[in-house]
Amino acid sequence: QVQLVESGGGLVQAGGSLRLSCAASGRTFRFSGMGWFRQRPGKEREFVAAISWSGGSTYYADSVKGRFTISRDNAKNTVYLQMNSLKPEDTAVYYCAAHSAPDVRTTPNEYNYWGQGTQVTVSS
Repeated sequence: QVQLVESGGGLVQAGGSLRLSCAASGRTFRFSGMGWFRQRPGKEREFVAAISWSGGSTYYADSVKGRFTISRDNAKNTVYLQMNSLKPEDTAVYYCAAHSAPDVRTTPNEYNYWGQGTQVTVSS
């Protein structure tokens, strides 16, 4: 079992930066691949970024590649999403998720555990 709690969302101007954190509890965190997803108003939940259990492999959606960076600190049971050069279209509720395999996964139905989400709003 893994419990996830996101933090770090907020309101930022276009071009600004935010760092989201996802604090995890549960013995299996270290061996779990992790991901960030987002849900924009009126849209389905979409993949943003994913990281393997070791942190050695990462994968990004094309829309955020080069602007967002996912990382993890297994000693702190925390996953991060550094978001730079934010755009108004990045406005969404951002969710942290974990799955039971050590590798990178990109679709929501491959993830077993979800956080409650944190709102990110980018003003133009």
